[in-house]
Amino acid sequence: MRRGLIDRKGEPFGYLLGNELFTLDGEKSGRLQDGYIVDLAGRRVWRVVGDGIYAIDDLETIGYISSPAPPDY
Repeated sequence: MRRGLIDRKGEPFGYLLGNELFTLDGEKSGRLQDGYIVDLAGRRVWRVVGDGIYAIDDLETIGYISSPAPPDY
């Protein structure tokens, strides 16, 4: 199941395929783990609450995770 990462302006900037995070170019860049987006080294980058993506240290909204896209999208 593919879900887009959308910024505050409504622009896509990545996607999740299962729990794996990819850039729009298809390069693996991290994963969703225990309520956080972590980079390839396992460092927490953003906090995830529901479908919202937030900065770790404050309530700044980074964006959100979209609804699942069809498999051929």
